[in-house]
Formats: sequence, C-alpha cells, structure tokens
Amino acid sequence: MPVPRRAAARRRATSAVLLTVALAVGASDASAQAPSRAADAHERARELVVVAHGMGRSPISMWPLTKALEAAGYDVMNFGYSSYCCTIAEIGEQLRRELADNVRPYHTKVHFVGHSLGNIVIRYVLTRDTLPPRVGRVVMLAPPNQGANAANTFSPFTGWLLKPVAELRADSTATVRKLPRVQGVEIGVIAARDDRTVKLPETHLAEESAHLVVGGGHSFIMRREDVKQQVVAFLRTGQFLSGPIETDEWW
Repeated sequence: MPVPRRAAARRRATSAVLLTVALAVGASDASAQAPSRAADAHERARELVVVAHGMGRSPISMWPLTKALEAAGYDVMNFGYSSYCCTIAEIGEQLRRELADNVRPYHTKVHFVGHSLGNIVIRYVLTRDTLPPRVGRVVMLAPPNQGANAANTFSPFTGWLLKPVAELRADSTATVRKLPRVQGVEIGVIAARDDRTVKLPETHLAEESAHLVVGGGHSFIMRREDVKQQVVAFLRTGQFLSGPIETDEWW
C-alpha cells in the first residue's frame, strides 16, 4: 500500500532530522561548558592579596604595588578607608566586612600587604576571634608596630583630625601596643632606612618571620621596584630575596 509507505518514510526522515538537531545542540552545550569548566579550574587556583594603605592616604597610593601583584598572578583587593573619621577598631571592622564580601571559594589563600597604619589594621583583623578564611602570609611596609614617637609628637595637634594618630603612640596605653600577638601566620617586615616617621626599632614585631631594611623613606616605600619584588617573593616563599636588587630610586 503506497500511502502508508510514504507516511512511514516521512516519519523516518523526521526522526533523522530531530536526532541530528539533538546531537548538534548537545555538542554546542558541551563546547559552551568546556571554557566554563576551564575557567572554574583556573579560579580555584587563585590567591587573593588584600592591600591596605597608610594614614591620610587612599587606595591610589598602593596602585603601583597592586599592579605588580596582579602581574605576578594574584587577585588583589585594594582596601580603602578614611583616617579622618574612624578608630583602628572601626577601620578593622570595615575591613572584616569587605573581606566577607570579596573572598571567594576559589581563593585558596588570602594574603595581606599593608603600609604604615594599614599594617596595624591588618593586625587588628588577624587577632579577632573570627579570622578571615585561608589566611596566607603578611608583608608589612614601614609598620609602626611598637608605636611611633612621631605620633607622640603630633597627636596633640592632629588627633582631632586623624583619629588613629593617638592610637599609634609609643607608650604602653596606645592601641598599637595592646593588640594581641598574631598567631600561626608568617609575617615579613620591610623597613625604610631613612624613614623619619617610623624608626627602624619601631617596625619590629615579636612574631615576625623576617625583617628587611631597604633604602628610601616612609611615604613612597611601596613604589620601589625592589620592594615590589620582595613582597612577591615573601608571599610566594615566606622568605625575602637574599641577593642585591638593582634600583636607583630615591623614595
């Protein structure tokens, strides 16, 4: 009977077309998912570096270091805060909130790099009962870890404007001297030989893993090429580079 045979042929042709379309869609889905899976695998291997600037500065001051860290393969969270409204504890709580918003499951480690006051804020965060997840290493640039005599001098005049100044005094009642020890974290300190704001003895921390002195002064230590290389080296290995690093920078 010719009519049923034609109907059967049409059904077979329709089925073949549908099968071809299904296979094509499946292949398209697989090819679309492959880059996503590759991206997920790449993201799972990422490490985050949290960068914190110094007193009276902004995240812009840490931009050269941020770019160097990104070039070294790190994700970077360039934390910004105001020195004109808040205490160390208030700034530290702000950092804790921003960490909660920015640390991702694929960040296998969370490192910290601070300049001046930013280091004391980092110490505050790392000595709370609830720590950020997967804490890695810390590099401190020109940190007033023992307080700074400069803060003793200037706090009567600038304390009304810069709240944390009084907390950085070099006496036993200052906040910086009362923070608990940072436990279980490798800390590298980089001090500036010609620093007139934070003297070399004031940069030391009892729990530091390594201490390095470079040329230049306080304000622009984070811009030095040798400092950028040393920061990356310590974050990767827990040690500073031992050989000389050529640089003709004055800051």
